[in-house]
Amino acid sequence: MDEDIGRMIDRLRRMEDDIEKKFEQRREALQYRLENKKIVFEKDLLERQRRLKVGLLTFLRRSSVADLASALVVYALAIPLALMDIGVWFYQRICFPLWGLAPIARSDYLVLDRHRLAYLNGIQKLNCHYCAYANGVIALVREVASQTEQYWCPIKHASRMRGTHSRYLDFLEYGDAEGFHQKSEQYRQQLRAAQR
Repeated sequence: MDEDIGRMIDRLRRMEDDIEKKFEQRREALQYRLENKKIVFEKDLLERQRRLKVGLLTFLRRSSVADLASALVVYALAIPLALMDIGVWFYQRICFPLWGLAPIARSDYLVLDRHRLAYLNGIQKLNCHYCAYANGVIALVREVASQTEQYWCPIKHASRMRGTHSRYLDFLEYGDAEGFHQKSEQYRQQLRAAQR
């Protein structure tokens, strides 16, 4: 990889770390903290949240017909999402050991914690769980796919692609035939080493 590009990637990753530190400061300002992956709120904050909660009937009365009707379409995707979740679980259990890779921890991607927010009613909590599940499954599938891509085909595309995964920046340039043949095993070893 070009040295300038490598420095830019390093700078980008440091910026991501800085953003996470800013998020930590926001958590402190909002009076909660994480202790062993458990959310702990300050007592007075919970009371303020409860006072802002909108009851179910009020929530439903304020909802538009379009919102209520579209919920049927949104929730219909729960079935394909669950099938994808199950399929990726099997995929990892079969393929990853054959390649010398450890399965990816599902709990790192599927985080269901919004039910602890006292200002959400039951429907809002259900909606939040659905969105967290959907995005978590998609993020998990993306990670599985990115590791598969690094294992088999760590090559960038000729055309610019939006929303690339974190490994993509380190992939070989499109058309680098020598690099592909010389470095494919190195990419596989990097995957294995990262899991140790």
